[in-house]
Amino acid sequence: MKFLKYILLLLLIAIIGFSIYIAVQPNSFEVTRTKNIDAPQAVVYNNVIDFKNWESWSYLIEDQPETVIILAKKTKGINGSYAWQNNKGNGSMTTVKTNLNTSITQKMQFGDLPESEVNWNFKTNEDGSTEVTWTITGKNLPFKFKMLSALMGGMEKQIGPHFKSGLTKLDSVLQAEMKVYTINVKGITAHSGGYYLYNSTSGKFDTYKENMKAMLPKLGAYALTHNIVRAGAPFILYHKWDEENDAVIFSSCIPTNSKIVLDEPDILTGKLESFKAVKTVLKGDYANLKEAWETTMTYITENNLEMIEGGQMLETYINNPTDNPNPADWITEIFVAIK
Repeated sequence: MKFLKYILLLLLIAIIGFSIYIAVQPNSFEVTRTKNIDAPQAVVYNNVIDFKNWESWSYLIEDQPETVIILAKKTKGINGSYAWQNNKGNGSMTTVKTNLNTSITQKMQFGDLPESEVNWNFKTNEDGSTEVTWTITGKNLPFKFKMLSALMGGMEKQIGPHFKSGLTKLDSVLQAEMKVYTINVKGITAHSGGYYLYNSTSGKFDTYKENMKAMLPKLGAYALTHNIVRAGAPFILYHKWDEENDAVIFSSCIPTNSKIVLDEPDILTGKLESFKAVKTVLKGDYANLKEAWETTMTYITENNLEMIEGGQMLETYINNPTDNPNPADWITEIFVAIK
């Protein structure tokens, strides 16, 4: 009997000790993870700001495959929200504050536990990648919450690995999305031609793209400072494409409504006469342009069409990468003059 009393006393002492241990635990927590994601800052932000994207990378599905996601009518931006149900309970998340491309603040409610705050921060690195920091904080934690947390090893152990896994999945999802592209040969069309500003250069295949990137902004700046109205999207006019001898000659061009009198020796004005052409549209990264050109040439051969020797060969850049940070959204039109 005495032995049983000793056991009960020791058990009571253990319970009291554990209760004291739980009681002195912090009434708040913070868990954070950071990862460099190889995508532009705006691309990462645009994915995270819309809850309809979360199912593809959120740890909720990984941790509880039976989780049911319930999307609200509004999922993007301030007051955008979603909810979930699984064996561990019900929860919801709402966006309450945003700073475009830079930060997102959200409120998370899980069951009857105190509301937690979730913060995202996005910072562009020098190499063009994005440093993403994902943080969750909680305050005024009740005894029951602190006890469960202590028994499970603490919030850092419970949440940290999930945040790390989620960021890794987010990176993979964005890499796949940015690589999506389509090539569509539209067939025979008529290019209307017109006046254009241009500057020309020659180079090797491993350097001409860098020259192109420098030339088009220079033309754009000239047009802007001289109040020249553009008549369409910028384009590249190829004069020579000689892979065997590693030589490319091309002009960077901006279309205008009329012939412009110029005061810059490096910038000239030209005119394209209207011409019959095969048109191809690439939607996706410029890295796929080589395939788009090859597809165009194959179409010309298979349809017994004949290119004009020395005829026009154009790449027209329909939208601006600055305004469309995801390469999957870039649109390029190719025109090849035929007889």
